[in-house]
Amino acid sequence: MGLKPPRMEIARILCTDLAGLRAQAIGLAEAAGLTPDLRTLTIKKPWSGLSPSLWPNPLKAVDEAAVAGPLPRLIIGCGGAGARVAAALRGPNVKVVVIQHPRMALKKFDLVFAGRHDGIAGANVVVTRNALHRVTMQRLAAEADLWRPFFAPQNRPLVAVLLGGSNGRYRFDAAAAEQFARQLAAMMERDGTGLVITPSRRTSHEVVSILRRVLEPLGAWIWDGTGENPYFGMLGVADAIIVSADSVSMVSEAVATSKPVFLLRLPGKSSRIGAFMDMLVADGRVRDFAGRFETWDCEPLDDTPLAGARLRQLLEVQESGSC
Repeated sequence: MGLKPPRMEIARILCTDLAGLRAQAIGLAEAAGLTPDLRTLTIKKPWSGLSPSLWPNPLKAVDEAAVAGPLPRLIIGCGGAGARVAAALRGPNVKVVVIQHPRMALKKFDLVFAGRHDGIAGANVVVTRNALHRVTMQRLAAEADLWRPFFAPQNRPLVAVLLGGSNGRYRFDAAAAEQFARQLAAMMERDGTGLVITPSRRTSHEVVSILRRVLEPLGAWIWDGTGENPYFGMLGVADAIIVSADSVSMVSEAVATSKPVFLLRLPGKSSRIGAFMDMLVADGRVRDFAGRFETWDCEPLDDTPLAGARLRQLLEVQESGSC
């Protein structure tokens, strides 16, 4: 019997309130042709102070709305908490997949989508070179059309800067911001580039203030967080992209474009994140930012369509088996 298209239209997404996790899970659902139903996990006390690996009952550790029935045929967990809760909901009629290394037995999931820097393998593991995301050529083209008139006053070549912030592994403080601002200013003056910058929720006000003080007098545009989000428009319009190297998600979105990508290395260390960045440098897809604009031939590095196809295959097999 031939495989039928899956009846599944909705995928429930379980993750905590982190933009990078949301983007990965929604991107996977969209790549598989599914409608994402995002359920942000709110962790109850006392479990909010413990690692998810220590929760005796993951379903009791989170708000009821996230795990309430009726359940769809597919649940996508992302991150440590999402993995634990999703695994607890798996059943004969509920497929469960997880994004990122779940830090628990892989056999508890129907599919595991992990980066190559996670260093795991198995029959149910799909290894990707970059994190899953929502960047598509169609989305970039549409957003570029919307934002091109707005960014038209900027010099060309136009450089888009995507900022993260301090976390438990990297430090993006005033000293790092001052050094980065001087590098960007030198690039604008020596190479004649335009500059558009978007902070994230993790970017401190101090860092943004320093960049404004140094760069706005030179003509740089820095998003103030109001109005429409320019993120995809910046990716679509820019001639090159600089990304702070604390964020696997933002770098993954940048390399999914056809633009040259530079990494802003920050003080601190993460073996896992550092390995991801170093692999992209070794691939020739990204370069470390050294204060000058340059360009090179590059192709989009994008494994999200592959991940979406594997997820569709899982659902098609499930559909066939239910005939």
